[in-house]
Amino acid sequence: MMDIRKTTDRDPLFDALRAELSRQDTPRGVETALLQAFARQHPPRRRRFHAPSLRGWLLAGGLSGLVAGALALAVALQVPRVEDAPQARPLVALDESAPFIALDSAERIAAEPAPRMVAADVPRTSLAALGVPLTPENAGESVRAELLVAADGQPLALRLSAVE
Repeated sequence: MMDIRKTTDRDPLFDALRAELSRQDTPRGVETALLQAFARQHPPRRRRFHAPSLRGWLLAGGLSGLVAGALALAVALQVPRVEDAPQARPLVALDESAPFIALDSAERIAAEPAPRMVAADVPRTSLAALGVPLTPENAGESVRAELLVAADGQPLALRLSAVE
């Protein structure tokens, strides 16, 4: 590269321009004010892709964990439908060897001299306290049961026989 200051064939007009510019004295802070004005008029472009911050990663991880937990809970709490079961079976079945459920004290049952067996249809709603499943669909149904009844007509024990 050629150094222009040492050449002899320089244009005198450029020398005069260079000398005139060296005499110009701009006040302090003009360059800074010009750069700030330029930055206001032409803001820097935002990059289309920027790396997420630590806060962004934490937020994304927390949300994905929350969604995964909600999905796991939804799958765990899903009740299987009866239509999907390979073989639907009744909730209460005929069982002659099933034990009786005591409705009165064991002493009173043992003290009864001649209890009798009575077959009856008992509403499912009255058996809900004994653990018989009750849903809105089957609340109006009755269950076939065998009752052990005392001489005065009080039921002493109950055995579920079949579903009506």
